[in-house]
Amino acid sequence: MKKLRKKIIAGNWKMNKTTADAASLAEGLKLELGDCLDVDIVLCPPFTALSAVSGIIDDCHMKLGAQDMHWESEGAYTGEISSGMLRDLYCNYVILGHSERRAYFGETNETVNKKVKAAIAATLIPIVCVGETLEQRESGTTEAVVRDQVENSLAGLDDDLAKIVVAYEPVWAIGTGLTATPDQAQDVHAFIRKLLAEIGGSDIADGVRIQYGGSMKPANAAELLEKQDIDGGLIGGAALDVRSFAEIVKAAM
Repeated sequence: MKKLRKKIIAGNWKMNKTTADAASLAEGLKLELGDCLDVDIVLCPPFTALSAVSGIIDDCHMKLGAQDMHWESEGAYTGEISSGMLRDLYCNYVILGHSERRAYFGETNETVNKKVKAAIAATLIPIVCVGETLEQRESGTTEAVVRDQVENSLAGLDDDLAKIVVAYEPVWAIGTGLTATPDQAQDVHAFIRKLLAEIGGSDIADGVRIQYGGSMKPANAAELLEKQDIDGGLIGGAALDVRSFAEIVKAAM
C-alpha cells in the first residue's frame, strides 16, 4: 500500500530578486498561501533576501529555505554560508547539490554528502538534488548516473536518511522549456525510491518525499503530481510569479 506522504512544493528563486523585490514576492505568496496546511511550502530566496523573507513569513505556515551552504560550521571560507548562519535566520530547509551547483561550481557527490550531513546535524532539512543531462539520457545512462549520485551523495546517513527530501532534476528540462513526461518522471522517481530502499530499507524509503525539479508549471503540475512517487516540486521560473506558484501549490492539494 502506498504510504501517505505530504506534498512539498519549494520555490528556488536562484539568482533573482533584490531584497525589496523578494519581500514583495513573499508578501504576495503569504497573502495567497499563508494559511495552507495541506501542502508544505518552502521559499528559497537568495542569501541577501533570507532575512527579509524570514520576517515576512514567520507568522504563517510557509517555511524558509536556502539555496546552498558550506559543510564547515565556521572558518576561512570567503563567500560561503554556514548552517549556523542559516539557522540564525530561521531557515528550515537547504537545497544541496543542485544541478547548476554541480555544473558551474564544481560540486561533487562527495562535497554534497558532507553538506547533507552538516545540514542534518544542524536540524536543517536538506533537499538533495540528483538528475541526468540530455546527453546522459540519450546515451541510456540515466539510471547509472542517478544511482551514482544517490548512493554517493547520501552515503553514511543510516537512519538520518529519513530526514531528507530528494529532488529529481532532469537537467535537460531545466530552463529549456522541455519537460519529462509524467511517465518518464515517475519512472525515475520510482527508481530513486528503490535506491533509497536499498540504502535505508523500505520503511524509510516509503516515507522520503521525492520532488520533481524539471520545469514544473501550472499547466503540467497536476498531471505530474498525481503520479505515485512524485511527492512535490522544486520550482524554478514559475516560483518567481505569485499566481503561477500558487497554482502549482493548489495542484498539489
